[in-house]
Amino acid sequence: MTGSLPRPESPLPLRARLRAKRPASFGADAGGERWERILASPNFADGVFQNPLGARHRPTGSALTFARTYFDKESKASRAPVGSIPVHPTTLADLARPAAGGLRATWLGHSSVLVEIDGRRVLFDPVWGERCSPFPFAGPRRLHPVPLPLAALGPVDAVVISHDHYDHLDLPTIRALAGGDTLFAVPLGVGAHLEHWGVPAARLRELDWQESTEIGGLTLTATPARHFCGRGLRNQQHTLWASWVVTGPGHRVFHSGDTGYFEGFRDIGAAHGPFDLAMIQLGAYSEFWPDIHMTPAEALRTHLDLQGGTPGGVLLPIHWGTFNLAPHPWAEPAEWTRDAAAEAGQPVAFPRPGQPFEPAGELPVQPWWRAVSRPIARPWRNGREARPAPREDEPVAGGAAAG
Repeated sequence: MTGSLPRPESPLPLRARLRAKRPASFGADAGGERWERILASPNFADGVFQNPLGARHRPTGSALTFARTYFDKESKASRAPVGSIPVHPTTLADLARPAAGGLRATWLGHSSVLVEIDGRRVLFDPVWGERCSPFPFAGPRRLHPVPLPLAALGPVDAVVISHDHYDHLDLPTIRALAGGDTLFAVPLGVGAHLEHWGVPAARLRELDWQESTEIGGLTLTATPARHFCGRGLRNQQHTLWASWVVTGPGHRVFHSGDTGYFEGFRDIGAAHGPFDLAMIQLGAYSEFWPDIHMTPAEALRTHLDLQGGTPGGVLLPIHWGTFNLAPHPWAEPAEWTRDAAAEAGQPVAFPRPGQPFEPAGELPVQPWWRAVSRPIARPWRNGREARPAPREDEPVAGGAAAG
């Protein structure tokens, strides 16, 4: 009887063999000097990175209640548009013209924003992938196409990453950007992923909270956020999450990354603000995870904290519209923000994906989402007499309607 010979034992320990087999999209674990920096961080304790305020990052409440909410047929239908999301058609041509006032922002969907500031170009949380998932065949799929190919975007001075979740740190996008001379500013520990994917260590600026780096005359500062991290099967909390401040000679901007509300935004505003533009997460919120994402009301409060307590600058809503990540209706973040901002007198920009705008100029404020949105109940009005839905050409406070 003929039998197959036994396979020789691998000389590598089991952990190393498992690590070698895991998908590249999981990234890499920190080691060496990077791990020593993590251990020495004042924000790392008891083996994990800590939030500035306690935060539950697993869904709270009953799993059965969550499942019923998430998979309810009517709720599921409300979380997607009823037609094609209108993507701005002339992004490439618009970006070819210099920003007249020295500051221009282009929301590219979800939390991806190109900011042209004082002659430099900074790209926040770029995600060009079709899915925010470790696998190309599963996971939340993009609800609208990217406004332009990544190769057409042109030179970028700095790529800023807020944290390592798949809807903010995208393997194919990073690999495409790794081939140029762009510098990458990332929270502490996230650099291990980027090096694993081909970004040279010399092009990494890896920061703990309150640390800064200079890139092309801009100062980039990692500031606190209230969230969590993780890409693999085990969520070890060994990479930091951050919000970001970018300051140039003439302008300053803020990008929240993903975060729950906490009073530390007042301190960030006092130290670095006020801001010409604040890009603030206000989608994918839920009562099942209230500590790690913000509702539009909390996002507006954050913006006012950053501005010293009064309306100012321009609020750009991010983290909504592109992926279905929470039980709320697809366009609810935009409608809620529009209502809350009008009451507070806060200017808000509502660009279509790919539509550049200058915070000092005419703001895009038309509710373009209404053409492809199901009716929205507006529960945030808390029993007040419901106002009629504004006309599409009605501007919110602080901005003039722009197409």
